[in-house]
Amino acid sequence: MAEVIVVTSGKGGVGKTTSSAALGTGLALKGYKTVVVDFDVGLRNLDLIMGCERRVVYDLVNVVKEEASLNQALIKDKRLENLFVLPASQTRDKDALDKEGVQRVIEELKSSNFDYIICDSPAGIEKGALMALYFADRAIVVTNPEVSSVRDSDRILGILASKSKRAEDKLDPIREHLLVTRYAPNRVERGDMLALSDIEELLAIPLLGVIPESPAVLRASNSGIPVTFDQESDAGQAYLDAVDRFLGHKIPLRFIHTRKRTLLQRLFKSKDKEGAAA
Repeated sequence: MAEVIVVTSGKGGVGKTTSSAALGTGLALKGYKTVVVDFDVGLRNLDLIMGCERRVVYDLVNVVKEEASLNQALIKDKRLENLFVLPASQTRDKDALDKEGVQRVIEELKSSNFDYIICDSPAGIEKGALMALYFADRAIVVTNPEVSSVRDSDRILGILASKSKRAEDKLDPIREHLLVTRYAPNRVERGDMLALSDIEELLAIPLLGVIPESPAVLRASNSGIPVTFDQESDAGQAYLDAVDRFLGHKIPLRFIHTRKRTLLQRLFKSKDKEGAAA
């Protein structure tokens, strides 16, 4: 049976869509049939990050409104045969989504032998976000190491616990995971960012992964290639580690401490400073 996963947060700009694309790609690389569904109606970006924006003909709203079939709207990734995208509409508003229509789409995806259905949620707590999380079995809560982002994520945890279908039906609660993005250990040491331990203490949900602040993420987004494909980059490796943890493997955290410079690097840096002073 397919699992429905919502990638969510209260605050915009924390990396939800980047994370949805990266995690979905990572699961597909592991051999799981995966679909990533864009719930950000009116402001879709998932198709750009997945590199399939020119192939969008029908979208989630068309399927919800029965204006097109699911097969017509699904876009198969050209790099991985078991990875699919269901894009959002750019011309409708979020009121075009309703529970009955979304449930029908989710059920049809489940019957299409998908292992994982990843719902990329819009920011905030309006209708699109509530639709994205309503049918979830698991939630990946994305946050940046800053107070406002963590506070908004805490608000989302309350909504996950009270406004999902699982909560309404009095089933086991949604399994929650924490994903910290744009983490820079050197800035944490300077006191410019919240430390990982502080974030974990404030949100108190299991840590799935820590994604370092990395130029690889921007490069990947601009080129339409999920950063998980860049397995030489720190961010790509961190997302693959998060996928392994999601699948139940015990993987140590990386990229959470500042890198200690070697004696040679310290000597060269000292000479550079002397040269600049001269």
